Amino acid sequence: MAGDLVRHEPDVLVEDPEHGYGAVRTISGRVSVAKQHRAPAPGLPFSTVALTRLDEALTLSSRATGIGFSVYLGDLGADTRARAEELHAAIGAHSAESVLIAVSPGQRRVEIVTGTESARRLTDRGCNLAVMSMVASFKEGDLVGGLVSALRMLADQAGHAPKH
Repeated sequence: MAGDLVRHEPDVLVEDPEHGYGAVRTISGRVSVAKQHRAPAPGLPFSTVALTRLDEALTLSSRATGIGFSVYLGDLGADTRARAEELHAAIGAHSAESVLIAVSPGQRRVEIVTGTESARRLTDRGCNLAVMSMVASFKEGDLVGGLVSALRMLADQAGHAPKH
């Protein structure tokens, strides 16, 4: 069968049990196998370890300050600020005491939205410093590191939760 395709019936190609479809044994005895290239399925942007690190930073920042911190990662559309404000408003009843960090890597945009109460404890300057810190990490390819750093900076600036 050297150099011939494996056929079961006339003009009907069948699977070679050893190599599958697209296999042929050449005259030299070498087996030539054609394989269909399949793109890998898209995965999650973060590993389990990275997600755990981000979750811990969100939890600790919120617990220490009494401010609800949230992170949004994805496309923000044409008006990035307006979309970030919509996402912040979607937090609901606790949006006044919340902060949203919205990152659109594809658009190379970062927005920080504070609620009316959280804005009293987080200055624009402090938020800008957190954005600059994130951008520096993002440029190095460290998305989670940038987010964790920004959360720590914002929590440090906000201080401890007020005691009632």
